Amino acid sequence: MAIPYSLVMTVYNRERYLSTAIESVLRQTKSDFELLIWDDGSTDRSVEIACNYAQRDKRVRVVAAEHQGQTRSLKAAIAQTTGDYIGWVDSDDAIAPTALEETGAVLDADPEVGLVYTDYMVMDEYGKVRGYGQRCRIPYSKERQLIDFTIFHFRLMRRSVYDLVGGIEETFERAQDYDLCLRISEVTEVQQVKKPLYFYRHYPENVSHQQRMQQILCSGEAVKRAIERRGLSDRFELDVQIVSRFSLRPKQSA
Repeated sequence: MAIPYSLVMTVYNRERYLSTAIESVLRQTKSDFELLIWDDGSTDRSVEIACNYAQRDKRVRVVAAEHQGQTRSLKAAIAQTTGDYIGWVDSDDAIAPTALEETGAVLDADPEVGLVYTDYMVMDEYGKVRGYGQRCRIPYSKERQLIDFTIFHFRLMRRSVYDLVGGIEETFERAQDYDLCLRISEVTEVQQVKKPLYFYRHYPENVSHQQRMQQILCSGEAVKRAIERRGLSDRFELDVQIVSRFSLRPKQSA
């Protein structure tokens, strides 16, 4: 029997948080899923930890690869999964027990919806919840995605839609999920589950902090490409602010 849900987790030196992330997936109320853990050349105990879970649960599979970066790792991992629905969980975050059940129900109920996402809670490095995620307070619209990446976490998408838009774009070293979601929003309906079913770990050592400038620039490039695809280049140009706040302004004639 085919497995309907494929979850991917890319890992690079996350031994401190990895068990929490894996266990949150294994506690799902929906049990018919596969979890592919792709290790991106970790030098700590991440592979050992992942393999211990794979030995105990046949739904878990581990790939230990050479280091190639998050974007290529994520694309390669997804390519090795088979489920009709695809999602991923960062290896330092966690999902609520009903995340798969509630997002999957939305896709099951409406074939016009190609991607569903949930609200999220922010937690610190010790796992203490600090508050409701700011991005999920912004109502979704295809246009609003050009200045606010609200499709943040947790996302479940149809594989057919993922394939339709060409999947992960390898040229994005950062903000590959933003670029993907912009493209997906252009070809399908997107729906929000207004419940915090994801726990995003916010701490100084995570990638978002370490690569902040590169992430801002990559996000800006994703928006620029979206403006071109949508035929808006003659009306708007992107104004990128270092504080990572985007705005569109009328384009002045030469």
